[in-house]
Amino acid sequence: MKFTLKDYQRDAVRDALSNLRKAHRLWHGEPDKTAFSLTAVTGAGKTVMAAAAFEALFHGDDEFDFVADPGAVVIWFSDDPSLNEQTRFRLMEASDRINHTNLVVVENTFNRPKFESGKIYFLNTQKLGKNSLLVRGHDQEELEAKAGELLPETRPDLRSYTIWDTIQNTIEDPDLTLYLVLDEAHRGMGTPTAASQSAKSTIVQRLINGFGSVPGIPVVWGISATVDRFNKAIESAGKHIKLTNVVVDSAKVQESGLIKDTILLDIPDEVGDFDTVLVRRAADKLKESTVAWAEYAKQQEEAHVVVPLMVLQVPNKPDPDEIGRALNTIFERYPELQLASVAHVFGEHTTQRFGNRDVPYIEPQRVQESTWVRVLIAKDAISTGWDCPRAEVMVSFRAASDRTHITQLLGRMVRSPLARRIPGNDRLNAVDCLLPKFNRKTVEEVVDALMKGDDMLPATPGRILIDYVDVKPHPDAPAAVWEAFECLPSQTRPQRGAKPAKRLTALAHELASDDILPAAGKLAHAHMHKVLDAFQESQKEKIKAKRESVLTVDGKTVKANLKGREMSFDKFWEDADMAVIDDAYRRAARIFSPDISRTYVDHLASKVANRNEDPEEFLEALVEARVTVAGLGLMTEVQDYFDAEADDLATAWLAKYRPQIKALSDDRKESYRQIIEMSTDPQDVELVKPEDRYEATKALENDNESILPTWKNHLLCDKDGKYPAELNDWERTVVETESERRGFAFWYRNPQQPGQSSLGIAYLDGDEYKIIRPDFIFFATLDDGSVVADLVDPHGLHLADSLPKLRGLARYAETHTNAYRRIESVAQVKGKLRSLDLSREDVRQAVISAQDAMSLFSGALAADYE
Repeated sequence: MKFTLKDYQRDAVRDALSNLRKAHRLWHGEPDKTAFSLTAVTGAGKTVMAAAAFEALFHGDDEFDFVADPGAVVIWFSDDPSLNEQTRFRLMEASDRINHTNLVVVENTFNRPKFESGKIYFLNTQKLGKNSLLVRGHDQEELEAKAGELLPETRPDLRSYTIWDTIQNTIEDPDLTLYLVLDEAHRGMGTPTAASQSAKSTIVQRLINGFGSVPGIPVVWGISATVDRFNKAIESAGKHIKLTNVVVDSAKVQESGLIKDTILLDIPDEVGDFDTVLVRRAADKLKESTVAWAEYAKQQEEAHVVVPLMVLQVPNKPDPDEIGRALNTIFERYPELQLASVAHVFGEHTTQRFGNRDVPYIEPQRVQESTWVRVLIAKDAISTGWDCPRAEVMVSFRAASDRTHITQLLGRMVRSPLARRIPGNDRLNAVDCLLPKFNRKTVEEVVDALMKGDDMLPATPGRILIDYVDVKPHPDAPAAVWEAFECLPSQTRPQRGAKPAKRLTALAHELASDDILPAAGKLAHAHMHKVLDAFQESQKEKIKAKRESVLTVDGKTVKANLKGREMSFDKFWEDADMAVIDDAYRRAARIFSPDISRTYVDHLASKVANRNEDPEEFLEALVEARVTVAGLGLMTEVQDYFDAEADDLATAWLAKYRPQIKALSDDRKESYRQIIEMSTDPQDVELVKPEDRYEATKALENDNESILPTWKNHLLCDKDGKYPAELNDWERTVVETESERRGFAFWYRNPQQPGQSSLGIAYLDGDEYKIIRPDFIFFATLDDGSVVADLVDPHGLHLADSLPKLRGLARYAETHTNAYRRIESVAQVKGKLRSLDLSREDVRQAVISAQDAMSLFSGALAADYE
């Protein structure tokens, strides 16, 4: 893969491959047909995950312990050829082992008896419609009716095979396995509401379940943000064994930074004033976003500048004059826009006239790369499946009754343009949606739909704000406070199955790329070679026995003497040859990583032979070295030993070169941040000073709207020095109490959303790590002028995970007592606030061994909070 998979992507690929392995076994054994789905929110990288799975399916993968299927054939099916084209390009972009010759777009001229293994064929609904050349002549009754004087078995256009024949022949070939991947799998699976939808449903169901003499496709994989319809259709048909569905945790996607953190919704103060207010505001937002991205690129010295796009969403029967007026308003408000910066994606595919402007058509999949397009006019052609991360502003002329279309399009606009979160800048981590024809009640319905989702739209992670204010760093906050803030250790969520050796080599690559540590890769390998040499020296006898076990097959022992060519070795070479050794070696390579294993083999061989002076002797030494590495891999204790050494070196390098890494651009720092996260234990990362953030100014409860109270001395504030926050009674008490303490300077409401400006603490809930985000950090100035931080977390005892969260805080306090003056957890017990001082070792030990949180706050170790 050209991309490094995110933690959740790696987990999803591993689970999908497990299903594919099982599906292959069931089809070629029983045979049973199988189906499963992968669901992940928009922007999670479903195509990237599919690319990784296809690489393993065609070529095998040691990391996922997956053996290639030499007869694998994939059909990628959607209901839109432009989506297929977009997917094809993204697969090529993501994979370094799947090239363009393996990605075949099935055109009307396609005429083959069977699909070819190792290839992905792109099909869409229209290609399988009854009038398509690909299917003409498959239906015998239809063929005879149209044959006229021709023989009934003569197919139109002298076609030997219809696409259905090709599918049938492929399925019936015992050496092939046909996998069907349904892109946007929820489409075509529901109750048909129109003729086109009915035809679409019929085609999809025929592919899955079969019809006539054509059997159903053996392995069906549905991919979508919402797969309920697909799952129900598979279950109701009853022709496929339902395998475990792969579900990606939306919280992990949000943490990754691949999708925007905030959706900002704007509505008119009065119905009907859209052309004088909201369209102008949208133009302002487009300009503001353009300037912000240009400044960010300049600051980071990035060659690539994000060019923001505005989407004008119009009804299916739009008023051209209304669109023309909106365009005039945009250009009046934003005169720097080029007049030729408007395009449309209407189904007509021809130039359209809006007012006095002629607007050309552009294919949806070309919009992202066509940065000359700054304003895109669309109906609903881009509501599903379309990807354009630079779409940052949307103005919808849809009526209130069309809120589904609005939410679907918004769901396509949450992808982050740089595929990462911009540290501390909410402006660049947000998307704007302006709804001129909505009132407050209907826009709240949009919010509800976005937050809850439905069978066509997943719930949207992140914040959705209607009434909001832009807050920035408090002008009176001294640099010392911000320095204290940025030194506070936040924690990452550990990754399941993270490999220290892979982390080390990835770190070495980045350090060398940035000229921080030249030849870091060679240094890392040399260090790990010494580690393995030392292990061999300390475990000589055990390793010798393991080597013998590698060389013994069915009672025959391999004696590797290439010069003498002993018969016993020749016989082994011919019969079992190197397959057994290679298999044991590959297992060892999963422990040490393929790269380190390869260089260690060279290292061992170079000790006993010279590659240039005696190539044959060196070849023999290589065989011996591979056997040694294979034997090392059989030592049960080597994994922990090797991982610990690799982890120690990576940790030491990260600490030693921290100042140089911190001085890099955000893009480069993000690479190191991802490497830091590649660990099975929580890792510390520093907080980033927030430069721009949006906060809600109103609250809605039982249809009653109220203005949120504002607070002083918060590290972020509006132009009046105030910060809006909705605090419950005991949170309010905590803020007021801490504000009265001697030396109090500023406070910080820790965001509950992920981000580099939100302090997170890892805690173990069952067997899964999660992140708690404590509510408050308070800063005080001591008599000597130094600044200290107090972490105070009002803790809800009514929650099921209250004790695991408290234990996470205790473990965090144990290793980070020097970063704070106080670390306290506060809870309400019988109407009274009580606190646990987690800076104390006896309190921490009690928390670790406690059976419930309530007894801790009620007991003698807790004190009244005051």
